[in-house]
Amino acid sequence: MFGYRSAAPRVRLTTDRLVVRLVHERDAWRMADYYSENRLFLKPWEPVRDDSHCYPSGWQARLGLISDMHKQGTAFYFILMDSDETEVRGVANFSNVLRGSFHACYLGYSLGEKWQGQGLMFEALQSAIRYMQRQQHIHRIMANYMPHNQRSGDLLARLGFEKEGYAKDYLLIDGRWQDHVLTALTLREWTPDRRGQ
Repeated sequence: MFGYRSAAPRVRLTTDRLVVRLVHERDAWRMADYYSENRLFLKPWEPVRDDSHCYPSGWQARLGLISDMHKQGTAFYFILMDSDETEVRGVANFSNVLRGSFHACYLGYSLGEKWQGQGLMFEALQSAIRYMQRQQHIHRIMANYMPHNQRSGDLLARLGFEKEGYAKDYLLIDGRWQDHVLTALTLREWTPDRRGQ
């Protein structure tokens, strides 16, 4: 169909401690395990999730939609896994990918409770951001965090994101409208993709 890519990209990045790859439809049980195990831990930082986030059946339909977005190039949903690819340790999502005169997207991420404080998200995002900039030719990646989430703010600063503003009542998180600090990372040496994207 016009405007659609023919197949979902197969992206598998490796770091010192992780495999960072695009989620696919066979990951339904892994995603359900991740959200089930971390449900209470992630609750203060995410939108209200229904019970389907904790069951493979709920993820099957969701992953079908995500696969379509991968094919279209409108979103790239990565999972952070151990080197044997048996357990999801976290997620990193590049969504709302726009081309044309913008070449930008939004970054969202989470890391499981037992993996906190080990530098895993920094390691994973370095690799995933490099992929988005070099392979997807993204000029601007935007990421926003709640002011009281200093760990997220510190992570983004370490990755080179710069504060650009403050948005009141920006996102509905844990059932309440929450303020967010707006940040962005831009690729100074950006060049257009040969395919004209």
